[in-house]
Amino acid sequence: MKPTDLREILQYIPSFREKTFVLSVDGAIVTDENFANILLDIAVLRSLSIRVVLVHGASAQIQELAVQRQIIPSDLEGSGITNAETLELALIAANRLTHEILEGLSAIDMRAACTNAIVAHPMGILQGIDHLFTGKVERVDVELLHTLLERNIVPVVPPLGFDGDGRTYRVNSDSVAVAVAEALRASKIIFITSQDGLFVQGQLFRQMSASDLEAVLATRRGELLRELVSKAVHAIAACHAGVPRVHIINGRVDEGLLAEVFSNEGVGTLIYANEYQQVRHAMKKDIRRILTLTKNAVANNELVKRTRSSIEKKLGDYYLFEIDGNPVACVALHPYIEQGKGEVACLCVHPSHENQGIGRKLIQFVENKAREAGLNELIVLSTQAFNYFQSKAGFTEGTPDDLPPNRRERYDQSGRRSKVLVKKLAK
Repeated sequence: MKPTDLREILQYIPSFREKTFVLSVDGAIVTDENFANILLDIAVLRSLSIRVVLVHGASAQIQELAVQRQIIPSDLEGSGITNAETLELALIAANRLTHEILEGLSAIDMRAACTNAIVAHPMGILQGIDHLFTGKVERVDVELLHTLLERNIVPVVPPLGFDGDGRTYRVNSDSVAVAVAEALRASKIIFITSQDGLFVQGQLFRQMSASDLEAVLATRRGELLRELVSKAVHAIAACHAGVPRVHIINGRVDEGLLAEVFSNEGVGTLIYANEYQQVRHAMKKDIRRILTLTKNAVANNELVKRTRSSIEKKLGDYYLFEIDGNPVACVALHPYIEQGKGEVACLCVHPSHENQGIGRKLIQFVENKAREAGLNELIVLSTQAFNYFQSKAGFTEGTPDDLPPNRRERYDQSGRRSKVLVKKLAK
């Protein structure tokens, strides 16, 4: 996404304004050269009245300090055992990173404050093992965070927690992000990592439901990159806690944060708590969107050209597939009631969402609609995608004689010589 693409940005602003985003940044990203650009992206979010809380990790810096001091840390992620030496490393690393973040925000004239908003207690003895100075979030000082946010101050939350007696505990930054997001009823958590998103066997998942991710963890956990297992576990926890959307992005991608937030395709992985995809009837205001969606397919002679008026005349036949309220695919079902047939037409998926099963979902959708209308056969005319309809959707090759009479007439006049495919609908 180009930063100048204001049309795409503007469609999101009404739904994001006055919402809270929790950004959870890995320590390795805070010291990356692109972090200055991330801070500028945060300034853009704030200018659009989006509230931002910044949580950061410190595992990379703890590892560096341990090497310098020739110490073997008891744990790097804040979820295992934290002995006294490792706690000292965590304090030094976290304080340095917090200071760097405050410096960076000051450089772009943004007010920020480090907080002690995480109230923690010892993780304790688990399966007979004392986790010493590893802590677990007990509660979040919501009043403190709200006070800062209302005054346009960005809260910066380190991976540390404090108990009522002033003792400090090391806390996993991912769990801190989830606790803060739940307490503030945030709309999003964005994990900013050194990876492009969640990969399973080399395949990047652009989006998946929390339940699907749970299934992956249950059966294919070993296929996930080790450093992203914690993100996956906490993404699921966040969705169960009421956070609608969790994103995992690469913080080394320039303008990646804005591209993830303000575009349909994003740059990383989106995990969602509820079904965020839907198919709906097209409305008059969607005609321009349908023309835009199909523009490239028409130019490549994959689809026949349609005019605004021709779509409007049969608007009730058209459907849009939406992701978070934004159309990414379309299809039409033209019924021929007398012949008991329906034509699947204008099937098109935006290139950014190809190979994700959306086309098959739309075909299944119109099949169900056809059955509801009492139709017993579907037809489709295709010049280039006939293999797809045969292999993925169960169509078989027919002949022009399978077309209803008035559709046959238009077929002959077009000169496109499209292949005719048919599918009987089981009742």
